[in-house]
Amino acid sequence: MTDNNTTQPGPQVILDSSATPGIKASGLRRYFGAVRAVDGVTFSAPQGAVTALIGPNGSGKTTLLLILAGLLEPDSGAAEVAGHDVVNENREVRSAVGWMPDVFGTWDALTCREILTTFGKAYGLNQEQAKSRAHDLLKYLYLSEFTNQPARVLSRGQKQRLGLARALVHDPQVLLLDEPASGLDPRSRIELRQILRQLAQEGKTVLVSSHVLSELEEVYDTAVFLSQGRTVDVNRVQTPTSAERGWRLDALDPVSLRVFLEHSDIPFTAGPGGSEVVVQLAGYDSAIQLIKAAVAASVPLHTVAPVSGRLEEAYLALNEERA
Repeated sequence: MTDNNTTQPGPQVILDSSATPGIKASGLRRYFGAVRAVDGVTFSAPQGAVTALIGPNGSGKTTLLLILAGLLEPDSGAAEVAGHDVVNENREVRSAVGWMPDVFGTWDALTCREILTTFGKAYGLNQEQAKSRAHDLLKYLYLSEFTNQPARVLSRGQKQRLGLARALVHDPQVLLLDEPASGLDPRSRIELRQILRQLAQEGKTVLVSSHVLSELEEVYDTAVFLSQGRTVDVNRVQTPTSAERGWRLDALDPVSLRVFLEHSDIPFTAGPGGSEVVVQLAGYDSAIQLIKAAVAASVPLHTVAPVSGRLEEAYLALNEERA
């Protein structure tokens, strides 16, 4: 992908934020027999931001989300969601949260409008409010044509969108999304990113778990990393800005690019594309200096981009802990 703004790094990967937290967790633990699903999780997710929840399979992401949604009581520790304690103010937490599990479960015989209207009424909306909200959400998520169709006719991706509509039906302050992009086609993935950014801009707290790290790369503001049920010190897994990483380079004249790199004593290897090369650079400042030098040497660069995203690199560093 062409990088038209190489001077701007991606969002900062951080564990906590000075912004007002929509979610606060301290020492959360939840065991299932000998299995320590959540084993001392501490983090905060700010209001008005999208926080990525990242970790390998079995790291405790779904269990953590269930605790924060008020659906599973922790064995110890504390958590507040929208200012309410998940144990002592469970009802308030459930009212403030929009929960979207990784697998959409509902009454397949009901129509999409009936499902959303039923959930809207369960959250305290009257009949007219629930119907109006259902209409708006089905339109918002491009499901209007299925308004009167039973949920069983929906594809996997359409059910995911209906699941998001169900999570939004009561206009929650906090959104907990477990693999929301699963089953979505490319267009729907783009629309999902736009929706999440819009919700954050409206001041909502968005905590999203996903294995599609390239999707999170485009939308996240902060990130929380889990490993073996514990939050990981981001400084340990984050690639420092000074550390070398692979960058893809391509030019309208690939031969002139290679000659320039050879004369500049910059080692390179063949890239994934037919004319691309990969060089090792110490962060964005080094990339800027290389671009300036290439322009001065009349090399017509058109692509300068990291080989992998910041989240992907951090995740791979985290994943090295696996036995």
